[in-house]
Amino acid sequence: MAKIKIKQTGSPIRRPGSQRKVLIGLGLNKMHRVVEHEDTPEIRGMIKTVHHMVEVVEG
Repeated sequence: MAKIKIKQTGSPIRRPGSQRKVLIGLGLNKMHRVVEHEDTPEIRGMIKTVHHMVEVVEG
């Protein structure tokens, strides 16, 4: 299956707890950190939930 790289670009400060938990579930907890996951519908849904705080990195 394809891989997808996700970079945190926004801070979880003043965000709902559920969005913080999604970031932690993705393995992100600090700004500009990049993680790699399998490209599954579940991961895509998590990205959609916090799309204002993350970006998908090419490569």
